[in-house]
Amino acid sequence: MRIAIVGGTGKEGTGLAIRWGRAGHSVSIGSRDASKATAKAAELAAAGHGVFEGGDNAEAARVGEVVVLTVPYAVHEETLRSLQPLLSGKVLVDVTVPLVPPRVNRVQLPKGKAAALEAQQLLGPEVQVVAALHHVSHVQLSNPSSSVQCDVLVASDDEQARTKVIGLVRDLGLRGLDAGPLVNAIALESLTPVLIQLNKRYKSSGAGILFTNLSAAD
Repeated sequence: MRIAIVGGTGKEGTGLAIRWGRAGHSVSIGSRDASKATAKAAELAAAGHGVFEGGDNAEAARVGEVVVLTVPYAVHEETLRSLQPLLSGKVLVDVTVPLVPPRVNRVQLPKGKAAALEAQQLLGPEVQVVAALHHVSHVQLSNPSSSVQCDVLVASDDEQARTKVIGLVRDLGLRGLDAGPLVNAIALESLTPVLIQLNKRYKSSGAGILFTNLSAAD
């Protein structure tokens, strides 16, 4: 599958690109600076992580079958508005968390209650928005030999989109769990500041979440 990562030169986007590339997916890395994305794609390909291409965010969104949004919340709406015509009929995986620096270890709900809900409202029913991958450390993702101890909650109003993204999560070497409708993104996004607090308090590079007694999901 061709996966586009908007904001793909950042730490989270790079970690996801490495894992998906090594799983056999073709990854299109997007950035506001096309030359930066091209350089990142060449770097990852040279390191033997898979097949990558780079360009601006619009080009990545245009060619991607699934588009993954990994941008700061401050540019979330602006980025979505610029890409809206290119996303119709596609699955958009929104990894954005509404963090407000410098107090990034506090839950601060946005006006729309969750970034993913705001994305769905802005993009309309032609785009299947999925909230996922909020709780996976980029430090762990970027080390392909690392076995990441973290479950991934996946929420969307579209069941087929949820199932597709759970499959992509599995390709990252993680367990994806069906977290229900998109409104549950409020809880998913709110957990990230808690993990940031745990990382700070216990000097961890990547606290994660594991769910027990879910034998059907194993």
